[in-house]
Amino acid sequence: MSTPGDKLGYESMPLDRTGQAEAFDAIGDRYDEAFPHKEGQVASAEWLIRSLPGEARVLDLGCGTGIPTALQLTAAGLRVVGVDLSDAMVALARKNVPSGVFHQADIADLRPGGSRDLGRFDAVTAFFSLLMLPRAEIPLALRTVHHLLPPGGLFALSMVEADVDDFSIPFIGSTIRVSGYLRDELREVVEAAGFEIVDESLYTYAPSSADVPPEVQIFLRCRRRT
Repeated sequence: MSTPGDKLGYESMPLDRTGQAEAFDAIGDRYDEAFPHKEGQVASAEWLIRSLPGEARVLDLGCGTGIPTALQLTAAGLRVVGVDLSDAMVALARKNVPSGVFHQADIADLRPGGSRDLGRFDAVTAFFSLLMLPRAEIPLALRTVHHLLPPGGLFALSMVEADVDDFSIPFIGSTIRVSGYLRDELREVVEAAGFEIVDESLYTYAPSSADVPPEVQIFLRCRRRT
């Protein structure tokens, strides 16, 4: 019997997460040391805080250590649920943001009919988490976010601008696989998943880690269409 999630295309998509969680388990709290300046991420979370009613429910996809996003949102009175593939990151998020709720989970688990049902949310954030997926899976992940939101629900995401697909790079002493789009292509993929882009910003960022190259970060602020 098919499940609602099959309609998104997951039934024919092999999910390869080999080494991804293990890399972030090894990185642990060194992640925040390597990426100390997160102005774009903070600004996008501030947009959510201004736009949402008090005690709105927000899902933080790829929550990492919980800093800054989950901490920023909970400090503003929002109810935050975070998910991350890495057990170590989830443990750090629970320590750093005790008022949040955090789960070790894959975004694919949250699809319609998936193995985890965390309910619905007023807003979703995905800061640099979708880039951990192969390109073929990113539209499915975006449709999952669409499923988790009501019409008009808010979605803040960021990606690194890069024309790559499931490409291995050195990353803070480990190796991870990343995907990306050029700016206009990213907009097309997001809009095709049922979102209206209401704002966009770009940041040029040079991480403090020597093995992570400078990058252009794209931040999109979106609203779910009906």
